[in-house]
Amino acid sequence: MFGVAQTEVTRETYWGITSTGTAVFYYLAAVTILVFLYGVYRRFARYTAGEEEWFDRLDDLGSRVRTAATIALSNEKQFNRDLYGGVMHAFILWGFLTLLIATAIIGFEQYATEMVLNMTFWEGDFYLAYQFMVDAMGLLFVVGIGMAMYRRYWVRNGRLWGRHTSREDDIFIWTLFLLGVGGFVLEGLRIYATGMPDHEVVSFVGYGLAMVFDAIGLPVAGEAGLGLSAGLLTAENLHWLSWWSHSILAFFFIAWIPYAKPFHMLSSFANVVTRDEKAGARLPGVPADLDATNAESIDDFTWKELLDQDACTKCGRCSSVCPAKASDRPLDPRDVILDLKAYREERDAGGEEVPIVADGGGVIDTETMESCMACMACMDACPVEIEHLNSFTRLNRQMADQGDVAPSMQDVFQNVMQNGNTFGDSPRSRADWADDLEFDLTDAREEEVEYLWYVGDYPSYDERNKQVARSLARILEAADVSFGILFEDEKYDGNDIRRVGEEFLYVELAGHHVESFEDCEFEKIVCTDPHSYNTFKNEYPEVDFEEFADDPMMPFEYDEYWNADGEIEVYHWSQAVEELVAEGSLELDGDELEYTVTYHDPCHLGRYNDEYEAPRELIRATGADLHEMPRSHADSFCCGGGGGGLWMDFEEEPKPSEERLREALEDTDAGSAIEKFVVACPMCMTMYEDGRKTGDFEDEIEIVDVAELIVEAIDARERNAVEAAAD
Repeated sequence: MFGVAQTEVTRETYWGITSTGTAVFYYLAAVTILVFLYGVYRRFARYTAGEEEWFDRLDDLGSRVRTAATIALSNEKQFNRDLYGGVMHAFILWGFLTLLIATAIIGFEQYATEMVLNMTFWEGDFYLAYQFMVDAMGLLFVVGIGMAMYRRYWVRNGRLWGRHTSREDDIFIWTLFLLGVGGFVLEGLRIYATGMPDHEVVSFVGYGLAMVFDAIGLPVAGEAGLGLSAGLLTAENLHWLSWWSHSILAFFFIAWIPYAKPFHMLSSFANVVTRDEKAGARLPGVPADLDATNAESIDDFTWKELLDQDACTKCGRCSSVCPAKASDRPLDPRDVILDLKAYREERDAGGEEVPIVADGGGVIDTETMESCMACMACMDACPVEIEHLNSFTRLNRQMADQGDVAPSMQDVFQNVMQNGNTFGDSPRSRADWADDLEFDLTDAREEEVEYLWYVGDYPSYDERNKQVARSLARILEAADVSFGILFEDEKYDGNDIRRVGEEFLYVELAGHHVESFEDCEFEKIVCTDPHSYNTFKNEYPEVDFEEFADDPMMPFEYDEYWNADGEIEVYHWSQAVEELVAEGSLELDGDELEYTVTYHDPCHLGRYNDEYEAPRELIRATGADLHEMPRSHADSFCCGGGGGGLWMDFEEEPKPSEERLREALEDTDAGSAIEKFVVACPMCMTMYEDGRKTGDFEDEIEIVDVAELIVEAIDARERNAVEAAAD
């Protein structure tokens, strides 16, 4: 059938391409590489124009690169919450990298070993293994692209479509698809035109296509007696056309990478390399220089924040988990990042300058930023480690500078400045919640204690949370540990007003507290509120108090970093009490209570600080039957109180707290049998008590704190002991 059959176990790289065609190919390749390199240079030159980061993001670079490679190659973030998306992206990534490496191998042989050493290795068994792997991984690549196209165009997954969806998204996915399919068609034509050598069966996809060409009787110009009479429709001519189409499309794609969506293949990896493992849990500080700006212009953003913008793939994972968006608040975290990117590119192209954040007429609307709950769900879901909260906090600080903060938040700021608490109540009444206890609390300012207990604003002043504070006091007393509080020297911790943008008031509060801590003798700090726990543990040690100590507006003289070496252990109360329970200090048997309950993970304890088990161990220690909600642990759905949400009113339907209570009663395995909705955060308690009323759940479920369950279990144990003694 065939005029010339290939028998050597290898293949000619430029089969069917003349020397002139090869020269043109090299010329186009050189131009492509230059265009690509120039684009990459422009991108990174733009990053260098950004502001410096507040800490070294390139320290221990080797370890950072290894960790980033592990995250990228494992696709662990893509599999999170989305098995289909994880498999799809894994196929695309691994297939693309295999094809890239395969191309590099050919180039290495041609321009290194063969040219320099006159040695070839792309033959025999190596060639056979190479061809099989390329076909296998190339097939996965095409399947992955097919899965992406199915999800985008057939299913029309909602999170893939948004305000920034554009033609470049279509060009990107279709170019990859045509490169993958075109490569197999090209391979099939070559195998068919060269006589379908037996060894090429390892290229099973290409060989299968060659069999199709054979079945339809595609002419081969080299076939005996056919010659030029076959016309243009021959395997050789189609191979030549496919080769050039494939090459030009590949050149276009490579040259296009730095200028559009494909750049995320580079920027996202760089973003993972330079990520802050504590991002969100600790926010960047601001310089003491009052002339410093936050977000007056796009040039105020740091190079990492600019890189965040370019790393965004528009996947919409952040949007799909955002509780603000789910409640119809005007926030979509993806749009904020991409709006900033679009404005930056417009300004770089000579566009008009507008305010970055403003109440109308800005790049970002103030109402959008007020909607953020600082829950970190967007950051946890992001597969490329975009640090949304850093950019959001920058915008919030600019709003605070401009006076664009909601009136209710301004009232909170005023309360804190005048009275040291968010309620505006007298500091002297801060410890009045303890009056109903049957024992006196130790003053940690006067006596040495093991636990310095930071009670917090809501447990001190809010009637419902005072019950939680008294429960925790009883637990610590029952465990016979030494603990004390600061009484009126305790002020608001500052965590949430910092996230709303009031940085200097935060520094003032932090300075006051570290001076108070320094005047006490204690071993550990224990916090009622996860928000306090987070800022004491992760943020107070990052504040450069020396930078502010000479400021006459700052009411402290402390001029060092506090607890920089972590010598003072900071606990959420559930962590401390879980240790006490494990030691047997509370003598719980684990069968005292018989409630059917579910537990809500507070954002600042879970996503912020990766503590999920301590509260659950305490619930189990009471004997309660714990059932998980579908959104639990790192997937927990915010109560709506973070980021200042506790002090602001929104037009939202449903409220995050109402949606969460619905989930507890309808989506858990126990369903309506759930009796108690258990929390471990005063803000969550407040929000869910409100949601219980507004959502009409008062007759269906009770909101309790873990501490209240433990106290009830202690009381039950004591009753059982009395009854047993009476018998």
